Amino acid sequence: MTPEETRQLLLSRIRDVADYPEPGVMFKDITPLLADPGAFRALTTALADDCRRMGATKIVGLEARGFILAAPVAVTAGIGFIPVRKAGKLPGATLSQSYELEYGTAEVEVHAEDLAAGDRVAVIDDVLATGGTALAAVELIRRAGAEVAGVSVLMELGFLDGRARLEKMLHGAPLGALLTV
Repeated sequence: MTPEETRQLLLSRIRDVADYPEPGVMFKDITPLLADPGAFRALTTALADDCRRMGATKIVGLEARGFILAAPVAVTAGIGFIPVRKAGKLPGATLSQSYELEYGTAEVEVHAEDLAAGDRVAVIDDVLATGGTALAAVELIRRAGAEVAGVSVLMELGFLDGRARLEKMLHGAPLGALLTV
C-alpha cells in the first residue's frame, strides 16, 4: 500500500462527532479505524516503519489511546513497549513529569528502570494537539538518560500549533504525523 493509499484508508475510517465533548468541538473518533482490521494493520505498519526509520530501540505509548497504538507497533517493529501513565497508576519506583493543560496541570509517570542510557525511544500517540503530553514524555525519556528517537502520531490537529511547541524540544529528532487536520 502506498503512503497516499494508507492516508486515504485512515481518513475514511475516522468519524467526526460534532459538539463532543462540548459544544463547538469537532471530535475525531478513531474507534471505527480500530474496528477495521485492515485499517488498523495499515496504521500499525506505517507507525512501525516510522520507528524503524528513527532507529528506535524502545517505544513509549502515552495513556490511554497511545497504548492502543504503541503496543502493536512495538510488536510489529520487534522492540519493547513502555507505557507512560497518569500519575499514581504504576507500582514501584517511577519518574514523573508535570505539564500544562488548558485548564490546569497534569502529571505522567514511567517506571524508572524501563529506560536507560543507550536506549533510542520513539514516542507514539494518537493525536498531537497542543503537545503537552508528548513534551512531558520527551522530558521523562531524557531524565532517564535515554535518547529521544522521535515522535510519531496518527493525527495532528494543525490549528493547535502543537508541532511548533514540540519541535523546539526535539533537538532535530523527527516529528511525524500520518494525517494533519
